[in-house]
Amino acid sequence: MTPESSPHPLYVPLPAPPAPATPAAPPPPSGSPRPADRTRPAALLHPTGPVHPTGHIHPTTPLHSTGHTPPAGPVHPADRTHPHPTPGVHAPTPHPHPDVPPLRLAPDRLRNGILAGAGAVTLLWGVQARPSARLDALFATGAHLTGLLAGYGVLVLLLLMARVPAVEHGVGADRLARWHALGGRYVLGLIGAHALLALCGYAAHTRTDLVTATGHLLAYPALAAATVGTALFVAVGVTSARSVRRRVRHETWRAVHLGGLLAAALGFVHQLAGPDVADSLLTRWLWSMAHGTVAVLLVWYRLVVPVRAALRHDLRVVEVRDEGPGVVSVLVRGRGVARLRAEPGQFFRWRFLRRGLWATALPFSLSAPVRDDTLRITVKALGDHTRRIRRLRPGTRVLASGPFGALTAHRRTRRKVLLLAGGVGITPLRALFETLPGGPGDITLLYRASDATGLVLRAELEGIARERRAALHFLLGPSDASFDPLAPRALRELVPDLAVHDVYLCGPPAMARAATANLIRAGVPASRIHSEDFDHA
Repeated sequence: MTPESSPHPLYVPLPAPPAPATPAAPPPPSGSPRPADRTRPAALLHPTGPVHPTGHIHPTTPLHSTGHTPPAGPVHPADRTHPHPTPGVHAPTPHPHPDVPPLRLAPDRLRNGILAGAGAVTLLWGVQARPSARLDALFATGAHLTGLLAGYGVLVLLLLMARVPAVEHGVGADRLARWHALGGRYVLGLIGAHALLALCGYAAHTRTDLVTATGHLLAYPALAAATVGTALFVAVGVTSARSVRRRVRHETWRAVHLGGLLAAALGFVHQLAGPDVADSLLTRWLWSMAHGTVAVLLVWYRLVVPVRAALRHDLRVVEVRDEGPGVVSVLVRGRGVARLRAEPGQFFRWRFLRRGLWATALPFSLSAPVRDDTLRITVKALGDHTRRIRRLRPGTRVLASGPFGALTAHRRTRRKVLLLAGGVGITPLRALFETLPGGPGDITLLYRASDATGLVLRAELEGIARERRAALHFLLGPSDASFDPLAPRALRELVPDLAVHDVYLCGPPAMARAATANLIRAGVPASRIHSEDFDHA
């Protein structure tokens, strides 16, 4: 472990500026309390500002302010788009192709594309449907529609998790994961409906009972393959249920999910044998091309690109340093890291090639901009894997896939920005706090923690606030306190013009949900609240 007395030269805390000389205030009249004494005991005063450990906010005083609240006022446009470099804060390394912005697919466009595809599949079914009042024909028609939609749904689920950069950067990994989870429920429902309708239709056609019909159908190889695939999909769905996933190891959950790829392949074999696909050469070709395209995207972005990046950049751990109780920063250096085009606010999936860590790719945000071919992450020990990270040694080889995530400057729509962090969720916001363009008064950071020991990278945040003349408030107190420092009224007191801000939010899921609801009640439109939930990333 690198001792605290020898900080890495890229990430030294900013020096404190000399305090301006101010005339001494006249002493208060004898016997009258000082202003601070009227609001809280003198024993609770902090050297840089008043702090109350219970989390209560005085109507005129933030829970804890570093004193870096800049004066409000007009800002020159140049200050908003090209902030001046500041001493001690290194400018991020520019991208090798700065004039070519990354391609991003907007969430609405992806959603509309998925719905349009479902409409096209329904149209394909409608063209081939043969209306009939017979019971077996009605069952068969329903089975064909649900089967086609289930096959299309499987393709969509695989595409959402293919880690295509344009999709990941535009939509966001957490939103993609939520769509994937929601879509999985629909797909399982469609598969179940397809199987039941097909079985009932066959039983009605052959005038047999359901048990006998099941035995006859399983004699067909394509139907037997579909049955195995259905069982694999059910296993994926069961292990993904929230109550079950908490009880299984991540490696087990991942192995079961890999079985979903085999299930998709078996489903494709079944579909090619079905009348809706097999009866038309054009339909068979289009269906095969769709499956082939998704398969290529999966192999390319989930296998080829990470391996190629590992060989090209040769990433290795160069330093592990303590940041606080249970928190460490890991510095990873390689060759040509700027070509990864990682933006502040994004994350990588990290695979450290040492015992106990190599089998799992862990999502961690960059806690500082990329500079001098060096990436930095800051990790809090919350489980077995994160506890092992503090024992990494310099020279450990690293496989990093990414960057991923859409919690970046491109989401910004307003001049003023509020960054709202909770716990170790400060990591992506710390990088944004340093790099988001803006002049004095444009950027505000609120950092929620249970107590001062939970403030990660505090010295860096205070240094950035001083140099940028940005507002920085630490909101300390237990989460079950009677007064909520993130209540709408408290937020408006800390940020009076809150409604005209963009808000970047990152923290524990419960805190993020509560903060989102409070921000909306405080007047911030939901479209201007930008967050990323790493439980889904």
